[in-house]
Amino acid sequence: MERAFNYVILTILAVLVLFPVGTFLVAALSPDRSGKPVGFSDFAWDNFATAWRDADFSRAMTVSLIVAVCVVAGQVILALLGGYAFGVLGVAGDKWLFPVVLLGMMISLEAIIVPLYYQFRTFGLTNSLPGIILIHLGMGVPFGIFWMRAAFRALPRSAFESAELDGAGPLRMLRSMAAPMARPAIYTLILLSFMWTWNDYFLSLVFLHGDNQTATVALGVFQGKYVTQINLMAAGGLIVAAPVLALYVVFQRKFISGMLAGAIKE
Repeated sequence: MERAFNYVILTILAVLVLFPVGTFLVAALSPDRSGKPVGFSDFAWDNFATAWRDADFSRAMTVSLIVAVCVVAGQVILALLGGYAFGVLGVAGDKWLFPVVLLGMMISLEAIIVPLYYQFRTFGLTNSLPGIILIHLGMGVPFGIFWMRAAFRALPRSAFESAELDGAGPLRMLRSMAAPMARPAIYTLILLSFMWTWNDYFLSLVFLHGDNQTATVALGVFQGKYVTQINLMAAGGLIVAAPVLALYVVFQRKFISGMLAGAIKE
């Protein structure tokens, strides 16, 4: 009886969550400008081709992909090294240094965006991919270090002590022991970092323009032009959301296990 009740509750919640997604998908496939539902045989699949062409998503999504891949790679490497240093090695002064790292998570982007823009303009880093990548790394690495530190501190300390007695150095232990054992947390960090970077709109709007527009900014421009065509706006939104959805489907199990591990361990 309890199991049946749980299934009923989960089914109701699933319907509530999936209904807006289904409505959005139907609107994207509707031949009607207002996105009204139609029969399966009347779906206009060419809405996606029209949105892709008119918004120039091929260029914008390439820019977003370059930025996201570079940010994810840099954040994961720095988070692994920083989290390992704070969580396993116990670097000197970590009781003072770690709160400084956490301070980076507490700074509001809106509070520093103006001086940040003028500083980057002085160094010629506005409207450049290295500039936006550097900003994303600065905003994301503190969380990455915090996340990986918690994951490494949850690992058995005896394993590292045994490896150290066998002559393994710090980098060898990180490569052969710590990173493989904390793999679910790493996969979760990859997904979160990619999602946050890909979905960024504010930073890209301020620091990038012209041919360096990201997919989210291109979507905003496209929706401004087709504000009365709900079907094309929905199609464009699904195109931009597709990479994040695909990555989540691939890493779904590892993402959930990583989140659960972070929820029950320090």
